Amino acid sequence: MGTDQTDRTRPAQEYARHRTRRPRRLRATLLALTAAGGLLLTGCSAGGSSNSNSADGANRTGFPAPAPATTSGGDNGSEQDGEQTSTPADKIAPSPDYLSTFALDVDTASYGYARRVLADGQLPDPSTVRPEEFVNSFRQDYERPDGNGFTVTVDGARTDSANWSLVRVGLATRTADDNAERPPAALTFVIDVSGSMAETGRLDLAKKSLDEMTDRLRDDDSVALVTFSDEAETVLPMTRLDGHRGTVHHAVDELETQSSTNLGAGVETGYATATEGLREGATNRVVLISDGLANTGDTNADSILERISNERRDHGITLFGVGVGSDYGDALMEKLADKGDGHTAYVSDDADARKVFVDQLPQNIDLTARDAKAQVAFDPETVAQFRLIGYEDRKVADDDFRNDNVDGGEIGPGHTVTALYAVRTRPGADGHLATASVRWLDPDTRAPHEESGQLETDALHDSLSSASPRFQVTAVAAYFADCLRSGDLPGDPGLDELADRAHALAKQTEDKDVQQLAEAIDEASRMN
Repeated sequence: MGTDQTDRTRPAQEYARHRTRRPRRLRATLLALTAAGGLLLTGCSAGGSSNSNSADGANRTGFPAPAPATTSGGDNGSEQDGEQTSTPADKIAPSPDYLSTFALDVDTASYGYARRVLADGQLPDPSTVRPEEFVNSFRQDYERPDGNGFTVTVDGARTDSANWSLVRVGLATRTADDNAERPPAALTFVIDVSGSMAETGRLDLAKKSLDEMTDRLRDDDSVALVTFSDEAETVLPMTRLDGHRGTVHHAVDELETQSSTNLGAGVETGYATATEGLREGATNRVVLISDGLANTGDTNADSILERISNERRDHGITLFGVGVGSDYGDALMEKLADKGDGHTAYVSDDADARKVFVDQLPQNIDLTARDAKAQVAFDPETVAQFRLIGYEDRKVADDDFRNDNVDGGEIGPGHTVTALYAVRTRPGADGHLATASVRWLDPDTRAPHEESGQLETDALHDSLSSASPRFQVTAVAAYFADCLRSGDLPGDPGLDELADRAHALAKQTEDKDVQQLAEAIDEASRMN
């Protein structure tokens, strides 16, 4: 699988071969949806689907190859990937270049926090709803590679909105079943002990989680503890667990809340402590546990990260953010993790904490890929429009896909990354639809690798109800996020019908996470 891409002509030739295909026949009228499938295809709030009627702006000058290699850095916020994304509810517009490029992201905090807010009887602020984090919160059915790197799965299903389909790009890393196979971990826990952390479900939950995780870690792993309130303090230097678990437990038990929240000082001291205790050949990671409500010192994510840029760049120390609390500084925590070469999760109860700190421990501390990016090339012969659902904060300029100086995402074993697209195909078009490529750096050697997958129009399922259960869960999660931020995805469902479909899928998959999704949609429906 994934090999170094020193020969840039091979992908271009593949795309050129597909470019020469022409529509071969008119496709028959779409099959009527079954009653179960129809649950996904009404309106988000009023019952009607919201199709875009914008003009066909396709450029038929040729099928795009992946962006060429470059030697200069780029702007991760570029909008050269052919989408309108200035606000979540933007209408889907014609895409000028048929390329979509973004950094991989396995954050799930947005979905976890939305569930907490809904359970408390409120609707989440639309600005905190990131659809990709809803989609990436659920188990997927992708094949997995044997070693480091990714497999690429591309599939899709038609909706009853004329010529609109949902296309899923799925990336999967190797399994994380065997904890003994990973490299040793050197983890620096940066714990918020400000006054706001005294609320039940904050510091008490963090302490319980750290105790459970300490018992789960291996003897050759190491742990350090840093606390912050008005100031930051290293309460435990990097300590090998073999023979010292009691010392770690004692340090955790002694944690008590104090006053203000100087999160910037905590992160800076945490990285200094991680650097001092750096272990060669180990996975060195800072784990920030906080409600993100910074009110003292530096509260700007960019300047906080700038002060620790040398540690991140020179030593490859990554950041894992764990959010807690009913009032949660989502924006700051998300930005720190995205720009700090890491990811975020949110925990609201013991079950969430066990999932993050115990069940998902290997994938949250180990790495299988650095600076991973995806690029999807749509065929203008078959595709009239497309929109990437979410990932607004993870955009990468198309010509920086192979620029390995531009940050991507850090991904661990057992992770899956899903990107869902709304795609309008040309009437009667038949043939190649899209090629999805992922590029990453080996976590040890930094050697680049790539892998690709493709989708033909005749491989699209005729309806959402005929797609796999996991595809349907993905669609439900994306439509739910879109409804919460008043979006306009083609075929967007009503919340009541979405809840019915989610409950049916929970029974079909016997997945408690899908059941929790159904309950969250129930809560939103009652308040809508």
